[in-house]
Amino acid sequence: MGGIRESCLCREVGALPEAARAPKRRGMFTLREGRTADGARAIDIWCAAVDATHDFLSPRDRAAIEIEVRAFLPAAPLWLAVDEGDRAIGFMLIDAGCMEALFIDPAYRGQGVGRALVAHALDLAPQLDTSVNAQNAQAVGFYERLGFVRIGRSETDDQGRPYPLIHLRHPGAD
Repeated sequence: MGGIRESCLCREVGALPEAARAPKRRGMFTLREGRTADGARAIDIWCAAVDATHDFLSPRDRAAIEIEVRAFLPAAPLWLAVDEGDRAIGFMLIDAGCMEALFIDPAYRGQGVGRALVAHALDLAPQLDTSVNAQNAQAVGFYERLGFVRIGRSETDDQGRPYPLIHLRHPGAD
């Protein structure tokens, strides 16, 4: 994803029931809500994931986006995938039915972490929206394999940078 808060055609969702906020065990990792102390690790994951998957970003834009992320991410309401030692290995940010961010530590890519986070997001918001950089073909394919469909496109990211976004929506239980 381009910036940490990309365009989504979001809808309001109700308050989360307590059961939805409880940690969930998924294989060798657990999903739980983020805490303030997780902020630095989330930034580390973001940096490593972007460096591994966003080679289309110019160095200047990569640096500018990182400054935004460092200011925003530590206080964001994240969901984390954590290993058995409670160390974050991936995270997502959901706001009003929109997945604003999904980043996985590259050492854990392909191990079901992203899929588990998306499955949890769909439990929280069955008609989930997200936006993905058009240049990130792996991410576009990932979401489409999970049932997301294209609902639009923007020629720039939310900050007006020349990184087109593909807007996606999961049809949910329709």
